Amino acid sequence: MPATRQVSQWYSPVCATSSTKRGVDVQMSNKTDILVVGGGGREHAIIRALKRSPRLGKIYCAPGNGGISADAQCFPVGATDIEGMTELAKKLAVDCVFVAPDDPLALGMVDALNACGIRAFGPNKDAAIIESSKAFSKDLMKKYGIPTAAYELFTDMQEALRYIAAYEKFPVVVKADGLALGKGVIIAQTREEAEEAVRSMMEDHVFGKSGERIVIEQFLTGPEVSVLAFTDGETVCPMVSSMDHKAVYDGNKGPNTGGMGTISPNPFYTDEIAQQCMEEIFLPTIKAMKAENRPFKGCLYFGLMLTPDGPKVIEYNCRFGDPETQVVLPRLKTDFIDIIDAIIDGKLGELELQWSDDACACVVMASGGYPGSYCKGIEINGLDENGQVEGAYVFHAGTRLEDGKYLTNGGRVLGVTASGATLDEAIDTAYEAVKRITFNGEQHRSDIGRAWKRD
Repeated sequence: MPATRQVSQWYSPVCATSSTKRGVDVQMSNKTDILVVGGGGREHAIIRALKRSPRLGKIYCAPGNGGISADAQCFPVGATDIEGMTELAKKLAVDCVFVAPDDPLALGMVDALNACGIRAFGPNKDAAIIESSKAFSKDLMKKYGIPTAAYELFTDMQEALRYIAAYEKFPVVVKADGLALGKGVIIAQTREEAEEAVRSMMEDHVFGKSGERIVIEQFLTGPEVSVLAFTDGETVCPMVSSMDHKAVYDGNKGPNTGGMGTISPNPFYTDEIAQQCMEEIFLPTIKAMKAENRPFKGCLYFGLMLTPDGPKVIEYNCRFGDPETQVVLPRLKTDFIDIIDAIIDGKLGELELQWSDDACACVVMASGGYPGSYCKGIEINGLDENGQVEGAYVFHAGTRLEDGKYLTNGGRVLGVTASGATLDEAIDTAYEAVKRITFNGEQHRSDIGRAWKRD
């Protein structure tokens, strides 16, 4: 990767809209009861951010996990159980439901809640398609001139294989069209690997129906940047930048995962690049969705590649990223509930968002074998809320609480996170906390936040 120049400490995002107003605070005297949908590290980070608000009343989560149960009352309702979640929201008489994962958003949970008169944070089904269909998002970018990689769409495996046979420049990227838990992307280094990827998706159905249609696209090079953005469909407010580490092993080697760690800010995301992204990507995307009668309200994730030809979109997500949320929300200074209300009510342009200058780093501790098969039910030792280290805190991703003990219950188990005045300080503190926590088979990358320095 190219060397980066020093960013003013640090880039402070600004909102943009055709008629932005600033400095009008959203003030509500009543406490707000909130139900958070989901049960991973992202949801734990969201709940911790909500708990910093003086406006928060009762906080619930469904289905939650072992660690979340210490911060919110949890209920055993599946994240994709739309009817069950709607009934739970009614029973609890919550003021708002925060729908965090992609699957329930794509299935229309926000639509169902709104139909019952329940306020909900997140895009409706029509807007969530920006993530649930890569074909839709690629066609959207092509139609509205939003920079992205060249691509072709396929529903017939033989046609896809013929395209690969004639393809000249490798690597090439093969993507399942639908949702695949963040794993539906294969970077094929050779023609043989590309053919294998096509067959695995379209013939072996490794990603189920998500792979019935695939995208084959140009491989882009350059630093990757994750930018989450609040939007009410008119105004877009980018959050502080972050850098995900998808590969399972040090040096960015091995298969892609849901994310093995993150840092914020991203060292490559300069003020100039941020402005270019606002003008060429962020605002055009919001305008494009509105023009398609799919206005997007909630958190829109921009996965970007800073190529030699400028920033380009790798992917959109219709929700907070995981584990990006774990390093972005700890830096948020503005009341989170004020932002949620402003987005739902279409008044985001009336808020001025503020962010901490501190850096943040998250190291994911995963089960042995992840992202392949792994064991569950392994006891976690040395665990407390702060990772036994000052300045560190632990977000639970895949845990359960049984007889007073935390046990592993997923591939990504914990997100050990720390803040610091500098990025190096945050990284060092996070790794010091990782040393104090153990469980059999545990694996983590040792170069989070540092791999880019070697590339």
